[in-house]
Amino acid sequence: MENRINIHVKGQEAIKTLYPVGGYLKKSPLEQSLIELVLFRVSQINKCAYCLDMHYKDARHKGETEQRLYGLSAWRETSYYSNRERAAFAWAEALTACDVTDAVYNETAKEFSEQELIDLTLAITNINTWNRINLAFPNEPGTYKVGLFG
Repeated sequence: MENRINIHVKGQEAIKTLYPVGGYLKKSPLEQSLIELVLFRVSQINKCAYCLDMHYKDARHKGETEQRLYGLSAWRETSYYSNRERAAFAWAEALTACDVTDAVYNETAKEFSEQELIDLTLAITNINTWNRINLAFPNEPGTYKVGLFG
């Protein structure tokens, strides 16, 4: 791949507007382990290598198992995700595809409070933004260190 703009140098003013969202989500009533799984799943869908590297490392650091991370792309076929996690994955996939049906909303709303659903939606839309930034202006996958961005 050709060299592109280093967004973390040239675009600091623009991307720094996104950092407070992550800070807000760290205080969310949503389980941080669930947020990490959702961030990883959306990054799989969007094929963002840098974000996959980041969220795999962050999830493992927070105690997530390799089996659950390896199986995430086939979550419907496994038995080791809770109903709450499954609802979050379905919601993440629907939002990422911009195809949110009433059926998906209703199933997700059974598992999450209104505030949790708002925060889950914010987490999903935020990682979609980061994925697209990293696809446009790639960082080298494999270089992320746990805690690099707070």
